[in-house]
Amino acid sequence: MKVILLSIKPQYVDKILTGEKKFEYRKKIGKMSGSHLLIYSTNPVMKVVALVEIINTLVDTPYKLWDKTKKFSGISWVNYEKYFKGRHTAYAYELGKVHRFSSPKDLSDYDISFAPQSFRYVDFKDNLY
Repeated sequence: MKVILLSIKPQYVDKILTGEKKFEYRKKIGKMSGSHLLIYSTNPVMKVVALVEIINTLVDTPYKLWDKTKKFSGISWVNYEKYFKGRHTAYAYELGKVHRFSSPKDLSDYDISFAPQSFRYVDFKDNLY
């Protein structure tokens, strides 16, 4: 299956894994949709740590999107506003079931040599759980 690989800072990955963060914000999303996100925790972890179900993809103005998602944003208003500064459109993946890998994976396990700046599509094979 095709999944979307996202690079996410470790402090936000931790909140996704605990269920505190149920929305992953993005300035842009791809044309292809996916049913799952593959979560790459950036420096210092630098590992693929989880597969997360996408329940929905939300699109709105940054202010309206914040109003809809702030309860489970996992991010402060200040950081949210800074991230979307100057943008007219904001996106959020609504996150569902989280499958944390018992053994975090290297990007090379997915034939990837470097972490994406925003996102990348990946062929996910169930044997890489």
